[in-house]
Amino acid sequence: MTTNNRIKLKSTLANHTQGTVDLASWLEQLGISHDLQKHYRKSGWMESIGTGALKRPGEEVTWQGALYTLQTQAKLPLHAGALTALALQGFAHYLRFGKQTVYLFSPIKTRLPAWFRKYDWPQLIVHERTSFLPDDIGITDLLLPFFSIRISSAERAILECLYLSPDTLNLVECYQIMEGLTTLRPRVVQDLLEQCRSIRVKRLFLYMAEKAGHEWHKRLDHAKLDLGKGARSIVKGGVYVKKYALNLPEELIKL
Repeated sequence: MTTNNRIKLKSTLANHTQGTVDLASWLEQLGISHDLQKHYRKSGWMESIGTGALKRPGEEVTWQGALYTLQTQAKLPLHAGALTALALQGFAHYLRFGKQTVYLFSPIKTRLPAWFRKYDWPQLIVHERTSFLPDDIGITDLLLPFFSIRISSAERAILECLYLSPDTLNLVECYQIMEGLTTLRPRVVQDLLEQCRSIRVKRLFLYMAEKAGHEWHKRLDHAKLDLGKGARSIVKGGVYVKKYALNLPEELIKL
């Protein structure tokens, strides 16, 4: 290896963040050509985990590390949300049985690269593409040991849970989570609700927040919220709640 290539190798290793993926396109921006990357793989300094994606030998790549790469190197407008974001912030007070599910949210046109989609993750990765909320509000940085990732704040995450209900997430489960969200910030909630494009989600959120009796709910300016017109049937054969014009499951009403 030439002296120049040794310098490039040291630079590559120095720029690597432990537990994450290095994209071939990102390495090329650092001056590491395709041929030099191939040499690194043959020499055992890097390993391929899919087309255009490399990792350091001996390092475990987690979904968090891969998400960091997608956010910082691929510049994808992607974040961890719903139950995943709540669990990462300590709000999920009980564990679900079975294989863990990771919920990732992005704008509708966002497509995950093949290396990420085809990788054998221990978790079930659910990529939800939606525009029911703007992609730049209610997002926070979560600091992990070697890097940070962008995830939904608790205020946004519960709205995402309601967006996934009742087909993906159970409404009773969503309400049980809502009961524990005693410290939501009224200003953040207000901003999210005003910009939320889903009438169904907004009505469900307000119904559950009122039912839970949270103090922050009383500080919301309901006059600024567009709740649409007409009834919304969440389930068939449920109980009609006149105030929010929602047809809800009986087990939720009885809680």
